[in-house]
Amino acid sequence: MNSVPDPKPRPLDHLAELGRDDAPALVLRGTVLSWKDLRTRVARMAAWLAQRVPEKGARVATWAAKGELTCLMPLAAARAGLVHVPINPLLKRAQIAHIVADSEATLLLATAARLQSLEEGDVPASCEIISEDVALAAIAEGVDVLEPSDWNPETLAALLYTSGSTGRPKGVMLSHANMWLGAVSVAHYLGLAEDDVTLAVLPLSFDYGQNQLLSTWYAGACVVPLDYLTPRDVIKACARHGVTTLAAVPPLWVQLVEQDWPTDAVTPMRRLTNSGGALTQDLVRALRSKFPQARLFPMYGLTEAFRSTYLDPSLVDTHPTSMGKAIPFAEILVISENGDVTTSGEEGELVHCGPLVAHGYWNDPQRTAERFKPAPAASHYGGTAVWSGDRVTRDEEGLLYFVGRRDAMIKSAGNRISPQEIEEAALASGLVAEAAALGVRDERLGQAVHLVVRGTGDEEGLRAALRRDLPNFMQPQVIHWVEAMPLNPNGKIDRAALQAELAA
Repeated sequence: MNSVPDPKPRPLDHLAELGRDDAPALVLRGTVLSWKDLRTRVARMAAWLAQRVPEKGARVATWAAKGELTCLMPLAAARAGLVHVPINPLLKRAQIAHIVADSEATLLLATAARLQSLEEGDVPASCEIISEDVALAAIAEGVDVLEPSDWNPETLAALLYTSGSTGRPKGVMLSHANMWLGAVSVAHYLGLAEDDVTLAVLPLSFDYGQNQLLSTWYAGACVVPLDYLTPRDVIKACARHGVTTLAAVPPLWVQLVEQDWPTDAVTPMRRLTNSGGALTQDLVRALRSKFPQARLFPMYGLTEAFRSTYLDPSLVDTHPTSMGKAIPFAEILVISENGDVTTSGEEGELVHCGPLVAHGYWNDPQRTAERFKPAPAASHYGGTAVWSGDRVTRDEEGLLYFVGRRDAMIKSAGNRISPQEIEEAALASGLVAEAAALGVRDERLGQAVHLVVRGTGDEEGLRAALRRDLPNFMQPQVIHWVEAMPLNPNGKIDRAALQAELAA
């Protein structure tokens, strides 16, 4: 790989063309796809999609565990001129119904078991539903192929649904250029090479999870997808496949460092990458002790700009709590309330400028206008920037430090959780009259979900309703029953007062 990243984006599906024919590209259960195999299967999947969904720019959603369908779809849909909507396999029917309807998906591909969990009306009649096994069989039997595309890199390639502090998940619009340059940037600063093996444990519906695939393939290297159940599954996979690159979020790292790692799982490891929450100093020390030869890359990102900063591994021991500096192709400014670039040590809002900035939120001009605004006057790139809402400081060396968030979004186990989604599910149970979901600091999860409710006191019934309607990662760790909610001067629930009380 070149020492300086190539800033010229290409159509995303060209990632399938970069590896050596006989080198491994994707390790699936029971089979290993070489790069030659990968190219053939992407070309066939793209041809099948183009025949099934001829309208260019139409949305195709996948709702399945990691496998051939979900791993190849980002490239195949892009080649067919479609927009891929990867859905977290942990989500349940209420979230699926929202995402499919909001994205106006034309096709939903999912495992048979997941499709059986849907009820009449969950998926609009305009969306065709095909089970994963039927789709893969049809693709394998197909003889048509699509050659690499020549789409404009600014064409949309994916909608990644992400939760904020209010409302239901919103689809972040990512172009071929956003995703291509994100892959190029990360592959370069991680130093990925053809002989690397990446264990993909993060959800492919997550921008960090997508980048596990794309940056590895940009380097011509190999991906091993894993839907793990326990930390031991991760360790066994590392040993079995000679994994050199492992990406995780802090709660998983906490579990992994508590385990005994055999030598054959530790020795091949070249790099560890973290995002989705800050590493504590104790966790940094534990990782450095467990993997003394591996380079540790703390990173910060937001779906609206794919990735923003990373800390050079050489600085991890001396600056363990820093977010680092901007990644290639990103310009990161810290802006004060009056719109000026802050001075050293002064707190401000992190603003991300440059070609990694997404194209806004799908079908949501209001929320797009709130987050995607003109770049500050000091920006080299200009144009539209992402105003993150995150408060940071910059030291005299230019290193960034996270201070906190402006909004009430809960970040638990690497998941971005909308309090409103949990509150709506609680109110829909009929067992509570008022509800407020908050994140409370937790050493293992980053934040634990706490739910404050006024209602019947039927906790068993409420928990049963929440288990039915919400995925596991949204379930409240603690439910607090109160006789009255604190109110602010505007008569709304005083979240700040509740937050202070729970933190006490």
